[in-house]
Amino acid sequence: MAITLYDSLTRQPRELKASHPDGVVRFYNCGPTVYAPAHIGNFRTFVVNDVLRRLLELEFGPGKVKHVRNLTDVDDKTIRRAREEGRPLADVTKQWTAKFHADCTALNCLPPHVEPTATGYIKEQVNMIEVLMEKGNAYRAPDGSVYFKVSSFENYGRLSRVKERELQLGSALAGKVTAADADEKEDVSDFALWKSHKPDDGDNFWESPWGRGRPGWHIECSAMSKAILGDTIDLHTGGEDLEFPHHENEIAQSECCNGVTFARHWFHSKHLLVDGKKMSKSLGNLYTLDDLVAKGFSPMALRYALLTAHPRKQLNFTLDSLHAAESALASLRAHRASLASSPAAHDAFAPVITALQDDLNTPGALGALFTIINRKTGEPDLASFDRALFVLGLDLTVAAARKADVPAEITALAEKRWAAKQAKDFAAADALRKELAAAGWSMLDSKTDYKLEPLKK
Repeated sequence: MAITLYDSLTRQPRELKASHPDGVVRFYNCGPTVYAPAHIGNFRTFVVNDVLRRLLELEFGPGKVKHVRNLTDVDDKTIRRAREEGRPLADVTKQWTAKFHADCTALNCLPPHVEPTATGYIKEQVNMIEVLMEKGNAYRAPDGSVYFKVSSFENYGRLSRVKERELQLGSALAGKVTAADADEKEDVSDFALWKSHKPDDGDNFWESPWGRGRPGWHIECSAMSKAILGDTIDLHTGGEDLEFPHHENEIAQSECCNGVTFARHWFHSKHLLVDGKKMSKSLGNLYTLDDLVAKGFSPMALRYALLTAHPRKQLNFTLDSLHAAESALASLRAHRASLASSPAAHDAFAPVITALQDDLNTPGALGALFTIINRKTGEPDLASFDRALFVLGLDLTVAAARKADVPAEITALAEKRWAAKQAKDFAAADALRKELAAAGWSMLDSKTDYKLEPLKK
């Protein structure tokens, strides 16, 4: 069964295909701006994209997916942070890149095949801008900045439906431009491809045919995508906040420069709410992974919770949802322990994959997973169970990280006892409890989980 994914551009589900002769799916995912820790809203998008990456590799095979996720390491935010801290830009971005990678690892996100940085592709960005100027799609302002002429691209607005929402072409941006920028532009809707050097930029500039400066945010992704994946890619993803203006601008500059379709498929994830409200520092409901780990939750519980709503629907995140996620993971660990010695029989958990193939329906996949577990009929199938967990990215050893100080053999006994208790095999459960006690450990049960403690001597 093929993967069908909603396309943000055509507004309908479409089969996701590899369009190049080599059969490799070219997949670009907009990455973070590395000036601060990513929050759980950011990670909803990255976790969803990780599931999509895993599903693509399962569907098309090893080596048939090329996943690129960029790092924005030069823009207003990164430069401002470096200036405030009195540190070189590279030191600041290196620190927050390392933190982002650590959080991705904790959440069991596969690393992209290529992770370019904006500063690593300055030459490619300059080359694209030169082509756009030659074609009449861009112009140099008096201060040396270069802007894309939005009116030169007839199809501007197709992705975000700007015109259909009866907005003036640049009205959504008008409130975000400075007075100086507005004076330099020919039209308020035009956007920067190259920003001339300003005193606040300090030492953060590069030489170009238009003088010292730095690239605009939008051109970064177009240049990196073109350099690594080619003029046309199969899939472009990101959060819904990037649909306009970032992705709209990527389409305009890429298609004007290259003369071909930029991306054949677009997929956007919705924002999440926290306790029914928009996440913000002022409300005190903005969480990072570290914040939640400090409250006693495992990274895998966060990953599970982020998958409980469809990626194209808002997710209402609560701390209660993390408690529920920890309970679900405990049940999955117990089930896996009961399958530990069983040979592969048949693909019992295929419905989990089928749900994901249908528009990346993550809550449907989780529902199918527990329906099969609770049915308790048919042949056990460890291989199929592990394949379902792999695609969802649920690493049960990570979920049990809070028990990491317990010897592995004791944890194994505890998992077997928990599985026996769940199966109502109380004789086996009692026998395993005595075995644990003999080894010097007490197992304390709750309704949804258990805790191991060393016996006092």
